[in-house]
Amino acid sequence: MTDDGGQTDEPTSYPLRPPQVPAPPSGPPTGRAAPQQGAGRLLGGRYRLVGRLGDGGMGTVWRAHDEVVERDVAVKEPRLPDHLGAREREVAHLRMQREARAAARIDHPSVVTVHDVVVEDAKPWIVMELVRGQSLAELLQDGTLDPREASRIGLAVLGALIAAHGAGVLHRDVKPANVLLGRGDRVVLTDFGIAQVEGEEALTETGVFVGSPEYIAPERVLGQRPGPESDLWSLGVVLYASVEGVSPYRRSHTPATLQAVLSAEPQMPARGTGAFGTLVMQLLRKDPSARPPAAEVRQTLESLASAPSAPAGTRLLGGARGGTWNRWLPPVLHGNRRAQYGFGGGLLVLVLALVLVLVNPFAGNEPPKGWQVRPEREVLQADVTVPQEYERRETDDGLVWFADPGAVTSINFWHRAATPGEANDPGPDAAVRQEFYEKGGSDSTQMKDVSVTHRKITHQGHEGFEMTIEYVEYSNDYADPTRYRYLDLVIPGKRKGGPYWQVRVETPAEGQTARDGEKIFDQVVEGLKIQFS
Repeated sequence: MTDDGGQTDEPTSYPLRPPQVPAPPSGPPTGRAAPQQGAGRLLGGRYRLVGRLGDGGMGTVWRAHDEVVERDVAVKEPRLPDHLGAREREVAHLRMQREARAAARIDHPSVVTVHDVVVEDAKPWIVMELVRGQSLAELLQDGTLDPREASRIGLAVLGALIAAHGAGVLHRDVKPANVLLGRGDRVVLTDFGIAQVEGEEALTETGVFVGSPEYIAPERVLGQRPGPESDLWSLGVVLYASVEGVSPYRRSHTPATLQAVLSAEPQMPARGTGAFGTLVMQLLRKDPSARPPAAEVRQTLESLASAPSAPAGTRLLGGARGGTWNRWLPPVLHGNRRAQYGFGGGLLVLVLALVLVLVNPFAGNEPPKGWQVRPEREVLQADVTVPQEYERRETDDGLVWFADPGAVTSINFWHRAATPGEANDPGPDAAVRQEFYEKGGSDSTQMKDVSVTHRKITHQGHEGFEMTIEYVEYSNDYADPTRYRYLDLVIPGKRKGGPYWQVRVETPAEGQTARDGEKIFDQVVEGLKIQFS
């Protein structure tokens, strides 16, 4: 356990008891003050709320100060929608009490320590150790991890899961947001709110699906009884997201995501090949019995986490938590540069980064390493330069597109007629295109929460424009939906009213993948050679 308080067998200052819904007042006001809310409130006569740390689907986490032993703690407050009935509220409160019991029965340094449970206002408030740091989800907003660092974090999460399974507890909600990264490289698995505890009655109501769809194992989607293998599946998705920046199963809405979990076969993560990628793909097997046992997973992660540091030229100097050059370069360039150890190696790393990121990669008409020039004159009347590992595809309507192995970023090319012939083709006029997307795209039901900007450019002596469109998919029903980005280049032909060319790079709009996409777009535009006629 940690050295800053709490033992698994310590009694709570308030016993766990079923929540009691207060009866409505039957008479005139008594003049008694309403229960104090928010910062400054005192719980259980000892825990003073200081400020909010975050909000989740079922509660608010507060930073608080324990005035008895003079230490800072985290307090989780149940927060339920007003429309819930008495039965639903009771189930939610019982689930929070189970969360406290589940975490308290697990003795492991990578499981958050529960200090106390205080029942006030007929609801349980969970008092936990305060882990100072950020979640893995927050860290991934700034960039992906290298396999070595992802393995180190995954090894700690695996240790927590092994301890939980040994205590008869299935976590059932392993995801980056529930992995906290504390001081001294400490990793903590938290939020046992939907955990299944051996010997206790299930709390999930009929027709209610709990958990984060993109991290839920197929057997749970099918309604089968989960086992420890289900948590290992979720760990596999976390490892995948750690090096790729996104879950391989996330789609625009929950039904599509669940269908992907059941049927999609993701490719090996492009940024984590070798033993790391092999392990991830084994953990993501649909059949629970085909996944490797925890002992084998631990052995592999230990080997990866203790491996020598990556060669100079692939790591950021001074970067916290083993930050990598991968955070600053397009996915297709990862692992393609080497530098030698030696005196002044750190300076060499810095110089290499500046050269690769800032210098025109097409100097001398040669594509950058890891890219290729593809003649596409029959369909596009142009030569295009794209990453070598991107897969080419073509549609009947004249679209040629290249997708990265992780299915996160795509590069699209069109040679379009000047008069739009499709509902999703607004034509080559910048003002018309901007209005089209701001209104929601095709039939106004393609996208929402749209922002559009554009600027004039000149390409091969021809005037055109670049346009950035950021949006949320119209059908997206996530509480925190993914925002996407189109980076477009539009170049009219020589003849007014004639065909025009369009290039589009599609990426998420946030995180390191978005920054990778910007670099890819710049290089694709630089390498585009149109055959004007």
